[in-house]
Amino acid sequence: MAVIRADLGACQGYANCVVGADDYFDIDDDGIVVVLKAEVPDADRKRVEEAARSCPVSALKVTDA
Repeated sequence: MAVIRADLGACQGYANCVVGADDYFDIDDDGIVVVLKAEVPDADRKRVEEAARSCPVSALKVTDA
C-alpha cells in the first residue's frame, strides 16, 4: 500500500490534485491541501499518483509505505 506525503509549506492552493482525486485531496480555507485519506490502495494508486504529479509546485508525493 502507498501513502501520500504533503509538503504543506510548499502548497500554493492550485487544487490540481483535487480535480484529479477529490476523494483523497481537498483545499482548506487558507488555500492549503488537506489529505483526506493518507493510505492509497493499489486500485487507486495510479490515479492518485497522477493527481499528485499534477501539482505545479511538487508539494505531493505518493510513496510506498
